[in-house]
Amino acid sequence: MRQEPYIDIDVHGMTSEQAIDKIELLIKQANASTYRIHVVHGYNRGNAIQRAIYREIGHGLNHKVLRIIFGDNPGVTELILREF
Repeated sequence: MRQEPYIDIDVHGMTSEQAIDKIELLIKQANASTYRIHVVHGYNRGNAIQRAIYREIGHGLNHKVLRIIFGDNPGVTELILREF
């Protein structure tokens, strides 16, 4: 089964806990061809999810995530799994 190198996930309407669980499952299932996960969480209420991503996954807490960056707009966060 070939996986895409760039995965999009939309976590609108989820709680922070649900979103983190879903994101961590994607990270766990990502194979070597996946280099980035594009998380769309929204801006106003999505800020809680964004903070949870940094708190639960960032700062070296998940060994598969190389770094976390802001996306093209404030409602998006990018998880970099490897350099492209």
